[in-house]
Order: sequence, then structure tokens, then C-alpha cells
Amino acid sequence: MNTKEVARYLDIHEKQVYLLIKAGKIPCTKITGKWIFPVKLIDEWLQNSITDGLRKAGKRIHSVEGSLLAAGSNDPVMDILLTTVKKYHPAFTIFSANTGSVNGLKALNAGLTDIAFSHLLDPETGDYNIPFLKEYCPDHQPVVVNLFYRRIGFLVGRSGEKIFNGWENLADKRLRFVNRQSGSGIRVLLDDELKKRGISPSEITGYDAEVYTHLEVGLSIVSGEADFGIASAATAKIFDLKFLPLISERFDMILDQKTFFEPAVQAFIETLRSDAFRKRVENIGGYDFQDSGRILHAP
Repeated sequence: MNTKEVARYLDIHEKQVYLLIKAGKIPCTKITGKWIFPVKLIDEWLQNSITDGLRKAGKRIHSVEGSLLAAGSNDPVMDILLTTVKKYHPAFTIFSANTGSVNGLKALNAGLTDIAFSHLLDPETGDYNIPFLKEYCPDHQPVVVNLFYRRIGFLVGRSGEKIFNGWENLADKRLRFVNRQSGSGIRVLLDDELKKRGISPSEITGYDAEVYTHLEVGLSIVSGEADFGIASAATAKIFDLKFLPLISERFDMILDQKTFFEPAVQAFIETLRSDAFRKRVENIGGYDFQDSGRILHAP
């Protein structure tokens, strides 16, 4: 990638790229007077940055009694859930980092986090998360606990409502897409669908425009930066955007068996099942809590 391309890839201003070069903090090389950024090295640099950040955060958090670190996928109601835990169980705190499902599981395997949040769909089995444990958590035999099911679909802004109707319009050059970061469950879902439908990512305007949360997808659309994206039904309702449903997916918590019995985790599960939390989210819609707190897989 050149300087403009890496700035777009990292979703930062081009001037910030030059500052990173000057500080020697980004992998690059100069060829014929131009800075070049190998994609593989940039991806490794991002992965290492996430790992270092989690390691440093973990050291700080574990020094606070009753605190745990979570990493992985993101959902709008997770913030509500975590603040409700703090309200009714003030002795416990769970700090959450939005790293994407894959990186959350990798962090769990590396001992950088206590909990991983994930919604990775295995297209061969139709199951979520459990088929990926051997690949991403080979050094552990973790417990998988369901948190909720949620509806995922296309969010469409006013600018795209008359044009966009689904997968068939994905490569329409009149439309701008906002994508989720590599390793997120939604990105895995998208890339699998593109492969099945024979659509090249290069055909989609905005495929490289990555954000890290559902709310950022909504904000990108309402601000006019994009015409459509993929996120939860709750996000569509929050931002009053058109919603085209794609799938109802399972959102799980993955953790070590010993961590499962930590008081903070039990307080988390108790809050998840509580009327106080359910009443706060019931008007948002798009969620099913029928299996919340249920152990779906254990060593």
C-alpha cells in the first residue's frame, strides 16, 4: 500500500501516517522516493499492538480486586449490561476491549484476557464459536456460555434506501459501504457470503473503510460517510435506519472453567438474567434471551 492507501486502511489522516513513520512506529520502506507499506506487515503490526495493549491493560486491571478483563466482539447492549453489573454489584467490574471475535479468542488462549465475547459462525456445521476453539484456543479447554441471540442485517441510510435491496446491490458504485474490522464476527460472515456469491471485495466501494463497533457503523451512515453497512437490529433502531434482516446469531461468552466460578462472572450472569437488565433493553428489540447463562460447551 502507498501512504494514502494505508491511511484509509487504518482509518486515520495521512498526516498521522507520516508522524508514525517519523517516530519509527509503523512498518514501511522507501522505494524510488515513495513510502511503501506491506499489507502483511501492517496486519501483524496491528495484531501486536492489540496484544500489547491487552497485556498492559490486564496488568493494571488484575491489580484491582474484583476486576476482570474481557475482549472480543461488540454489541450495543453490552454497555448497558456492564453498567448494570456495576450498579447492582459495585464490588465487581468487567473491563471490555473491542478487538473482534477472533482476536478475543486468541487473547484468551494467550492468557491476555479472562473472558472472550464471540459470535463466529461455522458455515459447515451451522454452529457458533465451539468449532473455532481448537483453532484459536488450542491451549485451553474453555467453557462456552450463551449470552443472547440477536438479529443482524443491513443498515441503510436515506441516501441508499431507493437503491439498496440486499446482496445484489452490494457492488453498486453509487453506494458506499462501511465495513467491520478483520477478525470481527460480522466481517467473517460478510467474507463468507462474498465467497459464496462470487463477489470480489475490490468491487465494493468502501470495503476497506473499517470501524470497530456496531454504533460506529450507524454513525458512519447517519453522518453521510457511508450509505449502508452490517450491524444489529438494535443499532438500526437507535439510529432510525432501514433494517434488512440477514441472520439471527448466537452471542457467547468463552472463558476458562476456573474463571467461570469467579464472583464477578457469577454477578455478570445474574445481572444478565435479571429483570432490571431485561427491562432496560426490552424496548430496543432484536434480542432473544431464552438461553442466557446456559452452558453450551464444557471440557
